[in-house]
This record gives sequence, structure tokens and C-alpha cells, in this order.
Amino acid sequence: MRRGTVATALIATLALAATACGGSDGGDSSDGPVTITWWDTSNATNEAPTYQALVKSFEKANPKIKVSYVNVPFDQAQNKFDTAAGASGAPDVLRSEVGWTPAFAKKGYFLPLDGTEALADQSKFEPNLIKQAQYDGKTYGVPLVTDTLALVYNKAILKKAGITQPPTTWDELKADSFDIDAKEHVYGYWGSEAAYYTEPFLYGEGTDMVDTTAKKITVNSAAAKKGYRTWLSLFDGQGLHRADTTADSYAHRQDAFVSGQVAMMLEGPWEITNFYKGSAFKDKSNLGIATVPAGSTGKAGAPTGGHNLSVYAGSDSAHQQAALKFVKFMTSAASQSTIALKNSTLPTRSDAYTAAVKADPGIAGFQSVLPAAQPRPALPEYSSLWNPLDTELLKVAGGKESLDKGLGNAELAMAKLVPDFGK
Repeated sequence: MRRGTVATALIATLALAATACGGSDGGDSSDGPVTITWWDTSNATNEAPTYQALVKSFEKANPKIKVSYVNVPFDQAQNKFDTAAGASGAPDVLRSEVGWTPAFAKKGYFLPLDGTEALADQSKFEPNLIKQAQYDGKTYGVPLVTDTLALVYNKAILKKAGITQPPTTWDELKADSFDIDAKEHVYGYWGSEAAYYTEPFLYGEGTDMVDTTAKKITVNSAAAKKGYRTWLSLFDGQGLHRADTTADSYAHRQDAFVSGQVAMMLEGPWEITNFYKGSAFKDKSNLGIATVPAGSTGKAGAPTGGHNLSVYAGSDSAHQQAALKFVKFMTSAASQSTIALKNSTLPTRSDAYTAAVKADPGIAGFQSVLPAAQPRPALPEYSSLWNPLDTELLKVAGGKESLDKGLGNAELAMAKLVPDFGK
């Protein structure tokens, strides 16, 4: 859900070629240190240095364990791990996006962590985040960082336009965008064309792409259509930026926000550090963060995202034990506080929200909207359902296809991904 990770092809190729399963590392012996491999999927520029420093701290505290650190571009990691695990050559630890958990757990690639050292502090973690790391009654990851979508806004622009509070409904957002354009001559709101960013519009109507309890595809239901019509309406009107269907639409939207050319948009905490680099937020306190606007049900909801640390089930016992110790260290309160302070990401455990961490207005703001975050269904195919929807919504937003046709096409494509679901 973020801007592309920066990594050189040469470094990635050499590193991945060198990382077979920890148990196959010929350099390990019963008397020497165990070397485990960690695939980190964080941003190579803004986030990875923090994780690399923590690896060194772990090795210093645990001299019998060495960690081979590999930064894998986020948009490539899922497929790379799937291929490597299928060939019994996956890394011992993966920084896994929460949506990957059900699929990899179903395939037997992740080690169940219940009762292990890695989950010794389970009670310290937010319960809904532990739930999101579970599949079929077992826990397959320890939450490392969490995120959700919020309405981010430029406080100064809203104040100059005479708006004292951020909008709490989509109708209010439209009205505020009109006033901002009329009074300040900048866009009030710029929406995203991506399927992930349309989830709040579905939650606001009390629905989702699928109903896992009833085993039905609901993306083309009356409630879903109502949400998508609201989403589509936010590309047309005074103060509302038109749809950007170019390959660089994400970057265009972010750049406009941080430079003060647009006042509001939906975004996640992975962009906090980039917000602060923009001219509009040199004063960090100018960054406003609010719960996403509510739909016609009167309720607001946004998807819960983030990353867990998961252990490869194909490693031998020695490597798994070392991996479990590493996961416990990296997800400890001290490590999470460090990560939050350095990277402006959200911790997953309550005792990591120290006074210093909450002094960052971005972190404090996103923490305040977490109650509206909804865990994704524990459906292995759920994340893949966004792919056909991305294709269709881009056409719909660009005026090349009607909403009814786009949702109908998405429904047909989803039926192939979850063939046991009805309509």
C-alpha cells in the first residue's frame, strides 16, 4: 500500500541467491553460531536502517546467533517467499504483510507460534492484531507494526477556510472541499483509485467484498454499490480532484498533499516520514489525522494492515529456536518503541507507546483512529481479490466503464478465485 521500495537489482539478486533455508547453511555447526536468514520487507531507504541496527543489537545480546539480513522489495516479497518455501529454501523469518498469513499458513509454510517463546508476551499485544495473525485457530505471526487508513489533512488550510473540525461524513467532506477550493484555491480532497482505499466506503455501508460466514461474493451487492457510488462521486465536483489513472497516481497524490496543493486524502502511517519531508508539514503539528468519514450506516471503518514476523516451518529445530528468540526480541516493547521513534510507525503492543513515542503527532494521531480499524477476514484468497477490483475500478474512475459493468466483471473474476463462494 505504499510507494515502491528502493533496492538495487544487483544487491537483491546476490542476497536472495545466498539465502537458502537456515538448516542448509554449511557454515553452522553444533559448536558454532547458528545463522538465520531474515527477509525484511520494509522501505529500504526510510525504514531498513533501523531494523539493521536492531539486528546488530540482537547479535550482541545473543552471540551464538547470527542474522543474515536481506531487504526484499515489498511488492516482490510475497511471490518470492511463495516460490522459495515451495522449494524448501525460504528464509527462517519473514516480515509478512498481515494479509499473507492465511495463504501461507494454509500451505504449511509458517510455523504455529502458540506456546512458543515468540508469543510469551501475547497479552501485551492488541487482541485484534493477534486475531489477524491467526488462521484456523492457530497463531502464525507476532505483530511487529500495524497500520490503518485515516483521513489525513492540512490543519492550516482547513482553518483558513473556516473549517473548525475535519469532516465525519462523506457529504461533509464534499461540502468542506467546495469551501476550501472557493476560499483557498486548492483542492479539498484527492481520492485513490486503488481497491484497498475503497474499503472504508464498503465498511461504511456495513459490507465487504465477500461475506466469509455466508460464503458469498458481495462486491456487487446493493450495499457495496452504494459505497462505490460514494467513492466514485468524490472524483467529480468543485474542490474534488479528478481521477488520476496514470501509473504514477500514488506519487502524484502524495506530492500534492505534502506541498499543500490538496487539503485532505485517505492515507496510512507508512507515509508519516514522507509527510514530514514536505513543505506543508515542516511544522509536524500541522498534520491532522482523523477517523475516515462514516457511510450511510453512521459507522466508520478502515482496514487493519501492518506486518507480522513469521517463522518458516521448513527450517530445522536449531534454526527455528533461534528464529523464535529473534522474533521475541524484535517485537519486544523496547524494540517496537525504537522502531516507532526512528520510523514513525505504529507499535502493536500497548507498553511500546511510551511518552516519547506519543510525542510524534503522526503516531499519536494514527493511534487515536485504531478503534475504527477492522481486521480482514481470515480468507487465504482475500488479498488476491483486490487484483481484479483494481483493474475494474481504474476503468470506472477513468470513465471508460460503468460502475455496474466494472463491479460485474470484478464479481466474475472473484468467483474464479473463490469458486466455493456464491453470489
